[in-house]
Amino acid sequence: MIYQGKAFKVLEYSEGIAELRFDLEGESVNKFNQLALEDLGEALTAIEQTPSIKGLILSSGKNVFVVGADITEFVANFRLDDETLFGLVMDVNQLFNRLEDLDIPTVAAINGTALGGGFEVSLATDYRVLSTKGSVGLPEVKLGIFPGWGGTVRLPRVTGADNAIEWICTGKTWKPEDAIKIGAVDAVVEPEKLMESAATLLQRCIAGELDYRGRKQEKRDPLKLPPMESMMVFETAKSFIAQKAGPHMPAPVTAVKTIQKHATLPRDKALEAEAKNFVKMAKTPVAEALVGLFLSDQFLKKQAKEWIQQSGPVEKAAVLGAGIMGGGIAYQSALKKTPILMKDINQQGIDLGLKEAGKLLSKRVSKGRLDSAGMGEVLNRIVPTLSYGDFAGVDLVVEAVLEKESVKKAVLAEVEGQVREDAVLSSNTSTISITELAKALKRPENFCGMHFFNPVHMMPLVEVIRGEKTSDKTVATVVNYARKMGKTPIVVNDCPGFMVNRVLFPYFGGFTQLVQDGADFRKIDKVMERFGMPMGPAYLLDVVGIDTAEHAQKVMEDGYPDRMKTDVKTALNVMFEQERFGQKNGKGFYIYEPDKRGKPKKQVDEKVFELLKEVAAEPKEFSDEEIIARMMIPLGLETVRTLEEGIVQSAIEADMALVMGIGFPVFRGGILKYIDAMGVSEFVTLADQYAYLGPLYQATDGLRQMAEDGKRFYHA
Repeated sequence: MIYQGKAFKVLEYSEGIAELRFDLEGESVNKFNQLALEDLGEALTAIEQTPSIKGLILSSGKNVFVVGADITEFVANFRLDDETLFGLVMDVNQLFNRLEDLDIPTVAAINGTALGGGFEVSLATDYRVLSTKGSVGLPEVKLGIFPGWGGTVRLPRVTGADNAIEWICTGKTWKPEDAIKIGAVDAVVEPEKLMESAATLLQRCIAGELDYRGRKQEKRDPLKLPPMESMMVFETAKSFIAQKAGPHMPAPVTAVKTIQKHATLPRDKALEAEAKNFVKMAKTPVAEALVGLFLSDQFLKKQAKEWIQQSGPVEKAAVLGAGIMGGGIAYQSALKKTPILMKDINQQGIDLGLKEAGKLLSKRVSKGRLDSAGMGEVLNRIVPTLSYGDFAGVDLVVEAVLEKESVKKAVLAEVEGQVREDAVLSSNTSTISITELAKALKRPENFCGMHFFNPVHMMPLVEVIRGEKTSDKTVATVVNYARKMGKTPIVVNDCPGFMVNRVLFPYFGGFTQLVQDGADFRKIDKVMERFGMPMGPAYLLDVVGIDTAEHAQKVMEDGYPDRMKTDVKTALNVMFEQERFGQKNGKGFYIYEPDKRGKPKKQVDEKVFELLKEVAAEPKEFSDEEIIARMMIPLGLETVRTLEEGIVQSAIEADMALVMGIGFPVFRGGILKYIDAMGVSEFVTLADQYAYLGPLYQATDGLRQMAEDGKRFYHA
């Protein structure tokens, strides 16, 4: 043993070759926290002072290589002043420089995932050998920043500027075949041969067969790119990346500009240029929002793990009602290796469900994400049936039949008699009370809501709805199944619309009031899309289905008559009466025709303006700011109510539900984070300006108290 710390050890691997092993005590994964960084410095000192070391392997004592920096420490550091934060970033760069500048050959043996700072430290070594089970990447742009520990400096010098720009600006995690193709790693080997291959590389360097010193010098020198080619690469990249990233995500374009700026500089000056722009990005509201969402996601995963400890088994599932939704649920379950029965009352429904699953699998095959054998395996896990014959062996059932209370009650009561007494039943209802549906059951404690969002394979959120009699074990089992399906479950208490739909309909209420007051629905859509919503409210209603929205609106009105019931006919009612149901029948607020790929493309229909005259005032111009205020206030206030009433347990869960459920802009961090950014007091004042519009715009007493006390939804 040459050195032993709490994060790094320096061991003798073989004669003349040492192993610098990262194995952070008390953690399941390696990450660069302050302890690890200090320990790395001590380990490097020990290596520098041991002349018998002729070559060095950087390795990991965990199943993954290094997941990156400790994000919790990141948050605290981002609040420091610019000069202090710059100094901390450069301290890490000096450490990585010491590794790079060792007068011996160095190889990173990447056994698993190497992300962010984990990949950056491997770029400081002369060579990289990657396990076939490993992956590498620089995902920092997903946090509103870009690599700050030499990633934008070293990767272009290793792979070329164009490849580095793609890797840095997409933030993707790359497989071994991608990494070897562009030269990001030097070899890909089976896991059992990883250390041996790394040692062989070092022995070749020591024998003079490989020019490791040339490798070091190449990374210290300016980027080798002729001026004309440089201009073409960077100017083209900036234009393309700006278009892809959009106006609200500055980090990708800033990363390209940073690489362009330091391309002509030697390493040490280039690292300074990188660090300065990194600090600028770290100080943006976007970085604060995205880092917050990352931490919120970690919080939800931790919560799910705690629930799963109480879960019953989920080895076999069933879905009642095939069709598009049932087929989507069956596909997702089977894809994630939980076998599922798909039952319907007629063969037509079964055929539709299998067609949906087959279509989704075919897409994966065409994109190279699955081969034909894999597709066959997934389809074999979906067992179509017209009877309850095999239901005795099912652990969990998802009911996904017609959204009608009497039908659901009948189906749930029927299936309860066909499953084991400890089997869990769930309903995919989007509006009907779980407590009410449970009245049809003998074992209501074994029943809860499991609300998937459409399309199932794309939408990450599942609302797990607890009825009055739902047991903890039932909730835990459904949470477990959702996680096994690759979804993010959020547990909410029962109420009309649950969490997401309850909050969404006041947003639609803000939209229909604006139309009623003379606003052009097309402008509302454009303003809200510029705000960051994936689609404006009129377009969203067309996608959801006007008939579906009309039905859900009635549920909301019955549930919250004080603020959601209106005696006035709305734009939504007009579209429904005219049987303009949206994309499903080709006409709603817009009309739809298939594009070249067969996808519905929206176009303006002049007839709509005539139809809306029945409910709309004379056309009036509204500012962007007023449209945003009138859309966000009802959305924000209803979210506050769900929190105050205990429907959702925390601001984190409320915000994550809306980010994942309706596509609330990630760069804003969620509606409650948005209110915090504005200031609770300022939001209440804004709501008061529009209180004349009705109860949807009137702040709660609890929110007023928060404003008076200077409180926030999120604390530092």
